[in-house]
Amino acid sequence: METTELTQGAVESRDGTRIGYWKTGHGPAVVFVHGSMESSRSHTLLAQALADDFTVYLLDRRGRGLSGPHRPDHSVRTEVEDVEAVLTLADAELAFGVSAGGAVVMEAARTLPVLRKVAVYEPALVMEGDSHRVWLARFDHEIARGDIPGAMVTSMFGLHLAPSFLKVMPRRMLTGMTERMLAKEERQLGADAITMRKLAPTIHQEGALIAELAGTFDAYREVSAEVLLMGGSKGLAALKPWRDTLEKALPHCRRIEFDGLDHGASSDPGGTNPRGSAKAVGRIAAEIKAFLS
Repeated sequence: METTELTQGAVESRDGTRIGYWKTGHGPAVVFVHGSMESSRSHTLLAQALADDFTVYLLDRRGRGLSGPHRPDHSVRTEVEDVEAVLTLADAELAFGVSAGGAVVMEAARTLPVLRKVAVYEPALVMEGDSHRVWLARFDHEIARGDIPGAMVTSMFGLHLAPSFLKVMPRRMLTGMTERMLAKEERQLGADAITMRKLAPTIHQEGALIAELAGTFDAYREVSAEVLLMGGSKGLAALKPWRDTLEKALPHCRRIEFDGLDHGASSDPGGTNPRGSAKAVGRIAAEIKAFLS
């Protein structure tokens, strides 16, 4: 696979907020929407794998990288308007999203007739949303006082991301481990990188988004686009039952479960995806390419 150049651009969303993106490749346009604790650059390998056949637009969701900040009235509708702005600029009918970004892409497919095909990897759609709100006040307090490691631990449990062995560990130990992980990443990546510490405040909007979309599966019966619904056998256990529910609701759905892949498999290795690999990205890229073609 030949590496293609990434070029930078931006467009204004409906409310005037700048939405930045990186662009690569040639052919029909496909817009990528990244997940939580990620930015536009988190799917560079996947974009390069598609670049021979597609022009890939890697947008930065609000609060990250090239894009403007969240506003107080931020909602799923805001996220869809941001995606719509890039789709319009790119004249795109295709989109890909992962985790919370996958949930945004599904809502875009429901509400934007322009989308003809969408691929999503472990979209963060659940049935019950209340549990995704109760931790937000503590999270916001910890962010406000500069306790980024503590806030990340709070969100890990609030979003049901913690494996069982971590649930018996003292919170102080978990917070210390998280701070060491953040410091190590900063030493490796440098001051200008979009690090986990910089991304941490955006987790509030992720929890609110998941809660807002919870229990909306019947609405996806309206989706006219073809959907490639993907996940991994080692992905988030809390999401897999709801992929089953989503599959049943969608009129035009192809389902793939990748053996051995986890929740971060579509993303570049590093940061919040330490077990990632180019091989895993390649497996996912092959299915996306075949589907979108």
